[in-house]
Amino acid sequence: MDGSFASERNPRLRILIPAVVAVAFLMEQLDSTIITTAIPDMARSLATTPVRLNLAVTAYVLTLAVFIPLSGWFADRFGARRIFILALAIFTAGSALCGIADSFSMLVATRVLQGFGGAMMTPVGRLILLRSFPRRDLVTAMTYMTFPAILGPIIGPLLGGFLTTYSSWRWIFYVNLPFGLAGIALAARFMEEVRGEPGVKFDFPGFLMFGCAIALLQIGMESVERLTLPILEIAGLFALAAALLFAFSRYARRVALPVVDLGLFRQRAFSIGTLSGGVCRIALNGTPFLLPLMLQVGFGMSAIGSGSLTFLGSAGAIIVRLFISRLLRSLGFGRVLIGSAVAASAVLAGFTLLGPHTPRWMIGGYVLLFGLARSTQFMSSNTLSYADMPAERLSHATSLGGLIQQLTVSFGVSLSAVVLGILSLHGRTLTPARFHEVFLLTAILPLLALPGFMRLRPEDGAQVSGYRPA
Repeated sequence: MDGSFASERNPRLRILIPAVVAVAFLMEQLDSTIITTAIPDMARSLATTPVRLNLAVTAYVLTLAVFIPLSGWFADRFGARRIFILALAIFTAGSALCGIADSFSMLVATRVLQGFGGAMMTPVGRLILLRSFPRRDLVTAMTYMTFPAILGPIIGPLLGGFLTTYSSWRWIFYVNLPFGLAGIALAARFMEEVRGEPGVKFDFPGFLMFGCAIALLQIGMESVERLTLPILEIAGLFALAAALLFAFSRYARRVALPVVDLGLFRQRAFSIGTLSGGVCRIALNGTPFLLPLMLQVGFGMSAIGSGSLTFLGSAGAIIVRLFISRLLRSLGFGRVLIGSAVAASAVLAGFTLLGPHTPRWMIGGYVLLFGLARSTQFMSSNTLSYADMPAERLSHATSLGGLIQQLTVSFGVSLSAVVLGILSLHGRTLTPARFHEVFLLTAILPLLALPGFMRLRPEDGAQVSGYRPA
């Protein structure tokens, strides 16, 4: 043991570092979804309309998307531990201010503050995790990081509905305070400082160009989901975002260290893990939005009854964590990703077999099966993305990977909402058949990722998985 990694020098850190990072991820993921069920009560309390209050959701997600690319530079310039603690403090303070907001404008402003903290918190937390563990222990460490990303969107609406019904909507923000304060204390006590290249100049023109493109893309996706703008204007947003991204790609070739390093996509494991894995994520991230709607609107369940079933999907993450390391060691990343993509497609299509008269225990078991396929895909693709990444490029890779993951959540929800909206046009009611049609269409997406996964070689990620081909 050479002791070059924090987790090797202090065995306690093998649990503490992933646990602190997991808390940060869970808070960020919860706040992306927990507010949705509380919007009607919040609108009445702040003397506004539910439609207008959607801006509080959009402001948070938009701030996340725009500022995630900044996180890598800040971590390299000022130190990852310092930035992580600062991000936790900003996010926690933003949560407290959201809870005491007495006007619509104050709530939106404090949600932006929360989003800025979240944008720094999760990519930098991932960076600390990657730099604290040797490659052979990375699968185990990354499962802690991936678990909150799976759990948050599933329990967010359920927790938000429970707190709003039995207490006050303000508690959906106050619930972050003990976690945030504990995270700050543990990070200050146990995390070691890790730095990159502090002398690198920040690429402000690139950030402005790329940030505006991502902002327009995010606004376009939010508009598609909620149909808040005419179709032509939404198309214009996407066209302008595409033009800015194309201009940035040309600009980035002429700059030594652009704010977003597109050259990372030349690294095969990162490219396949983020892009092909991202295609799967779009389909799988739409289900936490689609499934509760089907259970409540299509099957006539209560919000609590629906939440108690959808929550079982998160149990899959706990189960997968027990065998994912051995699975990757036996089969390698390629076979696991191909198998989990096919399984995810089959399970998504299988939701069409469920109906209002299906026994609740059977629905719960099937949701658990979905959670197993989803968790296996997420944990494998997420770990692969950084498995072969050189240490000096990890800060840029975690920023870009975090941004793509954020966009797949938006794409997944927006795609499901749009398809469901199209199918319910002309007065067609949202019967179980309409939801079944959406599930069948989304089941195609994981299969589109298969050509990418098939490009993987046996040696890709082998240092992390421990796979040794015969």
